[in-house]
Amino acid sequence: MSEAVGQDEAVGVVKAGYDERLVNEDLAPLREQRWSAYNFFAFWMSDVHSVGGYLTAGSLFALGLAAWQVLVALLIGITIVYALCNLVARPSQATGTPYPVISRVSFGVLGANVPAVIRGLIAVAWYGIQTYLASASLVVVALQLWPGLAPYAEVGRYGFAGLSLLGWVAFLLMWVLQAAVFWRGMEAIRRFIDFCGPAVYVVMFLLAGYLVMEAGWTNIDLNLAEVSITGWAVVPTMLTAIALVVSYFSGPMLNYGDFSRYGRSFAAVRRGNLLGLPVNFLVFALLVVITAAATQPVFGELLTDPVETVARLDNTYAVVLGALTFMIATIGINIVANFVSPAFDFSNVSRSGSAGGPAG
Repeated sequence: MSEAVGQDEAVGVVKAGYDERLVNEDLAPLREQRWSAYNFFAFWMSDVHSVGGYLTAGSLFALGLAAWQVLVALLIGITIVYALCNLVARPSQATGTPYPVISRVSFGVLGANVPAVIRGLIAVAWYGIQTYLASASLVVVALQLWPGLAPYAEVGRYGFAGLSLLGWVAFLLMWVLQAAVFWRGMEAIRRFIDFCGPAVYVVMFLLAGYLVMEAGWTNIDLNLAEVSITGWAVVPTMLTAIALVVSYFSGPMLNYGDFSRYGRSFAAVRRGNLLGLPVNFLVFALLVVITAAATQPVFGELLTDPVETVARLDNTYAVVLGALTFMIATIGINIVANFVSPAFDFSNVSRSGSAGGPAG
């Protein structure tokens, strides 16, 4: 991990007197902390602007609440996430150390391995899910460019374990591409996430604008639910929406110290969180619901999967651009949420797992 994260940016400084059983370059306080508010803003854009984020935001508008009630629930939920992320970020930014080191304060040197292992195993599972979502976009691109591959996209003819042969090829290719970005180091990861979030915004605005023009604004209904909830029944549903927002961000929120440690100041971290969470998430949610609502009059049915929406477009260039963008965005969140933090976790386990006591 030390070769993957840090050689070209901030490297942990292992000072004389540190217990070598408890520290390495991944876990030691950083020599430099360079990330600006924009880098943290881009971090959250990469986390939100994915196929999973699209589906999550769209599902909230299908709970049966009015659009304004969903927005209120979103605002409350994302404000909770914002406050908790600031709390998680503070000790790591102040010390320049990742979450596994900070958790030693609460759990002890050996006890910190428990949340580290749990967090790492969950990330492994989510890595597979997000890689599958990214590979679905790649399959769309492949079929658009080479229609002759269509038979290999059929699970019944060429497939096993529920995935087609083309799906397996795309999945493995996505796995290799993500690993290649990760092993180039933290600076490459920072540049990658700086690009991913804004790129998806451009495509999302273009996609929403195109569908709105095709549908006509008067034909768009922002309430996506088939049923409408009224009276006191609205309260538990809004609480559900709030809980869904908080739970969706629980992984990155817990991992956030692994990234806030790179912040040049806590003020930069806090500004990046403000722009990336309340502001960015609400704008993205509005784009999602407008795009999804416009699919009803344009395609004759409600589409909540952005990859499927893009695949329905009648322009090859638009399909390829849109699918590639969502693929890149999903790779971004996968690296951020499911690669970097588990690497710190398992690095911590390899060190403290054999430690007999605290550092001298």
